[in-house]
Amino acid sequence: MEMNIIKEDKNEIEIEIENLTIAELLRVYLTKISSVDFVAWRRDHPTEKAHLLIKTKSDSVKKVLKEAISQIEKDLDEILKDFKKISK
Repeated sequence: MEMNIIKEDKNEIEIEIENLTIAELLRVYLTKISSVDFVAWRRDHPTEKAHLLIKTKSDSVKKVLKEAISQIEKDLDEILKDFKKISK
């Protein structure tokens, strides 16, 4: 999956994301983090990539992004474990 950083500061980042599902998943998990001030994605046209904008109050943007990704990984591991239990 391709991701490009369009703009980056300590408390703000704009990322171009190829996959719209990943952009929405990150948005949902980032909204759960208290230090995130604003998060949204936009896509100007269906043929273009999504742009995810993240702004934080105090923590660095990279820190909250890593935190969100870590939580997604944990939740996916739990889903996989549950699926393996029911598929035996």
